[in-house]
Amino acid sequence: MAWHVGAAMIQTVTETEAVAPAEILIPRPDVDLTPYKSWLTPFLSPEGHIRMIVQAMLLSVDGLRIVVDTCVGNGKNYGPTVPTFNDLDTPFLENLTAAGFAPDSVDLVVCTHLHMDHVGWNTMLMDGEWVPTFPRARYVMSRADLEHWQHVLDDWNPFEVSVQPLLARGLVDAIDPPHQVSASVSLISTPGHTPGHVSVQVDSNGSRAVITGDMVHSPVQLVRPEWSSLSDVDPDEARRTRERMRKQLGNHDVLIFGTHFPLPTVGRLVTDAAGEWSFV
Repeated sequence: MAWHVGAAMIQTVTETEAVAPAEILIPRPDVDLTPYKSWLTPFLSPEGHIRMIVQAMLLSVDGLRIVVDTCVGNGKNYGPTVPTFNDLDTPFLENLTAAGFAPDSVDLVVCTHLHMDHVGWNTMLMDGEWVPTFPRARYVMSRADLEHWQHVLDDWNPFEVSVQPLLARGLVDAIDPPHQVSASVSLISTPGHTPGHVSVQVDSNGSRAVITGDMVHSPVQLVRPEWSSLSDVDPDEARRTRERMRKQLGNHDVLIFGTHFPLPTVGRLVTDAAGEWSFV
């Protein structure tokens, strides 16, 4: 799929997908998707569970090829936390190349945060060593996330195989948001899911888009910002971020690209005549 935002083009390449009951993804007793099904149904399974995909956003703008988040990666094992992510063998790189983003043509890789399903293809295994998948690229990561994950030992932490090899080669640009990546692309602070989580903003020829990262896993969280995800490091901060972003994005002509949203993937956050929010 491809969308135009002014002179920018955003494409997506899907690596894998998952389905989670709402009460597991969002562990709260008040979770009820029924009031939102009129617009939420495309993002739900036939059983009414939340559908999510793991995908890379491919951004062509300002003469650059930018990959936003690099999915899980092949041949990586993260233990029992998400067993479906272990030892993948997908044609992700072939699909990336078919979309015009051959690994050696990529200029920048932006990691919204450093969870395993967003940095996996930062590296690939070659002759027993994890080496950069995108040999020409600089890898842009928030300084706060880099500092945090160097000291965390859990199954969500892919630092050793997906980040450290890049640091060792001097390929990482540690940034503090807000950060201007190029004339049309900036990184904005959206913490809570992780301490240094960022989202990507595109401004081109009067048009604007935001790539969420894991600020949200389902569009229903834009409508119910208090519904934090199971994997949010700081649920209260994540809620405050979503409340702030809803004010900034809601009822404005801004395309919202959900990093984990299946098709239609993109929408706008609007209110109806009764003041009820929806993502359409």
